[in-house]
Amino acid sequence: MKTYLLKTEQAIPVSLHEAWDFFSSPLNLAKITPDDMKFIVTSDYNGDTKMYAGMIITYKITPVMGIKMNWMTEITHVKEGQYFVDEQRFGPYALWHHQHHFKEIEGGVLMTDILNYAIPYGVIGRFTNAVFVGNKVKQIFEFRKRAIDELFGVMKQAKG
Repeated sequence: MKTYLLKTEQAIPVSLHEAWDFFSSPLNLAKITPDDMKFIVTSDYNGDTKMYAGMIITYKITPVMGIKMNWMTEITHVKEGQYFVDEQRFGPYALWHHQHHFKEIEGGVLMTDILNYAIPYGVIGRFTNAVFVGNKVKQIFEFRKRAIDELFGVMKQAKG
């Protein structure tokens, strides 16, 4: 199985506490996901639900051509204020392992996402990733960056 890696970093002008509170809530994921994916958290969580290892989160998504899918992820690792990992348990990927890291920096937080994923169906999956899925995943993370900038503001560059 061919696996793919996407790594992104974004500096956010908020406290570590504020970043952790926002990104560790499953209910906020829809706020940073493109509208055309029609991303809906179907798990019965409220705004006070705290993330924990073993937490199962279910979603409905429409990733391509109006095709609706169910998706289930598990939060497999959590180190409060530093990182958490979500892994797909059911959904469109053969593998989905997404690490979210947070590090306090001058003026805010550096958020690093490390995504390892694979597409099913062997050669057909590799072709599909090359012509469509890889670009779609990049577009989702580019949208996410813009949405985070709109929600929290843009980190000012340090004068050097």
